[in-house]
Amino acid sequence: MDKVKLNVLGLSYSQTQSGAYALVLSEEDGERRIPIIIGGYEAQAIAIELEGLKPPRPLTHDLFLSLANAIGIRVVEVNIYKLEEGIFYSEITIMSENKDIRIDARTSDAIALALRFKCPIYTSSDILSKSGIVLDFGKEIKPKEKSEEEIVSKKSSGKVRFAQYNLAELNQMMEKAIAEENYELAKEIRDEISKRTEEV
Repeated sequence: MDKVKLNVLGLSYSQTQSGAYALVLSEEDGERRIPIIIGGYEAQAIAIELEGLKPPRPLTHDLFLSLANAIGIRVVEVNIYKLEEGIFYSEITIMSENKDIRIDARTSDAIALALRFKCPIYTSSDILSKSGIVLDFGKEIKPKEKSEEEIVSKKSSGKVRFAQYNLAELNQMMEKAIAEENYELAKEIRDEISKRTEEV
């Protein structure tokens, strides 16, 4: 298969399926993007690694990483090799005792592992031509006007929301949010801590 390298561009809420997310992969040497619909748990596993958050106990993909490291297995690459009826099929290539072994995997799991093992993600030019979309950056997309209530709500969730807490309290809040697996709140608190640290 001709290999086209992909990078993880990010995650967003799915506009078509309730409770699902769109994982967006981008062509490394081009402008095409591949949106893949994944579930909430898989999105969380990918988001945690993208954001550099460390859960208090290992999640499934972290456990796989620890297990692989303990017994000397390396994930060397991930390939999205087939697209059929809107479903992407992937395989993980692992190296064990100098042998390459290919294992079938859901694409979301394969990507979550690729991020943890820091290995490349590939697809074929055929799949990219079928599923890839090109975003036109020449046209400026204007955000829709926000109501006054939305603006107030946005302000209350940003710096104003955390203004009454000092850095020590924010760090405690972030640890609690991680322990409760509220990673969205943990990310907001971490961003606030980063802003304050930069201002000093």
